[in-house]
Amino acid sequence: MKEYLDFAIEIAKYAGKIMKEYFFEKENSIDYKEDKTPVTYADKKINEYLIKKVKQKYPTHGVDGEEAKSLNNNRYIWVCDPIDGTSMYTRHVPIAVFSLALVVDGQPVVGVVYDPFLDEMYTAIKGKGAFCNAKKISVNNKKYGDNGSSIDYYMWNNAKYDTLEVIKEIRKDCKTSGLGSVAHASMLVANGKISGILFPATSHGHCDIAASKLIVEEAGGRVTNFNGEDQRYDRDIDGAIISNGIIHEDLLKIIKNVLG
Repeated sequence: MKEYLDFAIEIAKYAGKIMKEYFFEKENSIDYKEDKTPVTYADKKINEYLIKKVKQKYPTHGVDGEEAKSLNNNRYIWVCDPIDGTSMYTRHVPIAVFSLALVVDGQPVVGVVYDPFLDEMYTAIKGKGAFCNAKKISVNNKKYGDNGSSIDYYMWNNAKYDTLEVIKEIRKDCKTSGLGSVAHASMLVANGKISGILFPATSHGHCDIAASKLIVEEAGGRVTNFNGEDQRYDRDIDGAIISNGIIHEDLLKIIKNVLG
């Protein structure tokens, strides 16, 4: 696992270099996918680099990237979002991060999330704890409604779950915000700065949070779908609740009451 983590960190450092290189470049041309979300040249370049490196070093492994894939019934799959928070990245707002996980039989066993703008490298190996720049991190111990308890959220028109009504209920007791990068926000959960996240993504959602799932749980938190169930991260997911663990049941209860 240490070898896999070192490989993931190497890829993350390259991704961070590309992200910073193209952050203000006009040549970082923007296209739009079918769901109207943006994709940049930097996204594609990082994704292609990962595929090339995995084929060279681990030819039996697959790659499931948000912008490109290389799969063939692999047990070991590198699940990646080259730039999580692309919409903010294209607006030159420096909150985007690189996310990469090694997923074995559907579960992440190695995870890296890298913020190149703050040079913060979040890492985890299953069963070994979570770290930021080699310093151990942990979730906070805030209960639902405590002062300073903050919930990050996401919503869009074609999402399976309408988080707007859920957020209206949560706002009665907690501060809420929408950061614009779920992987970045997940690291804020992992290091105790916020308490939870509602992420309604389904299609390609595993690419966004496979690494975060491992890092948050290794930091003492909890990650499930919107029904409180664990799920696989080598395929589309059924939304995600990411929390410090303490408020998880509170969020599930609100979701059930509001969405049925």
